[in-house]
Amino acid sequence: MNIVCLDMEGVLTPEIWIAFAEASGIPELKRTTRDEPDYDKLMRWRLGILKEHGMKLKDIQAVIATIDPLPGAKDFLDALREKMQLLVLSDTFEEFAAPLIRKLGRPTIFCNSLDVAPDGEILSHRMRIPKSKLTTVKALQSIGYETIAAGDSFNDLAMIEASKAGFLFRAPASIRAAHPEFKAFDEYDDLLEAILAAL
Repeated sequence: MNIVCLDMEGVLTPEIWIAFAEASGIPELKRTTRDEPDYDKLMRWRLGILKEHGMKLKDIQAVIATIDPLPGAKDFLDALREKMQLLVLSDTFEEFAAPLIRKLGRPTIFCNSLDVAPDGEILSHRMRIPKSKLTTVKALQSIGYETIAAGDSFNDLAMIEASKAGFLFRAPASIRAAHPEFKAFDEYDDLLEAILAAL
């Protein structure tokens, strides 16, 4: 049995933090997992920037409400679901992902959560499990699934490497150059074809 594990931001949707950085005028928040491999370190840094600027959860959610999935993403997921099961594995948060997942036709997503104060200040982030993408892929394999994975950032590399087949999708040139062992694609049709060929 096969299951496809996909990253969300950069693969199916725009990067939430980049969109928020642009909308809020806080350019430092454009830093993502394409730039910083240590997600926990990145999130602590982001929360410090939010606190410094007095930004609350509602400010981020207001921007997320204006974001649509990447063009073609929903059709890609629909075509994929005709053939096999899929799971979105993301380091984003339930409080961010819900409207985007709804626009994508509600695929199953495993992600993290936030601790939020009554006034809406984001106090901290709670990772679902350490090395969540790799750990989830290994857990799926332990119950009889063969995984096929795709992502675009440093935090996707472990799940891609651990899978029966793994691909980079719309990854920056630096990650592609550092990992030539993974086929890289920029179009959903090409990724779909590669996934189906891997079955």
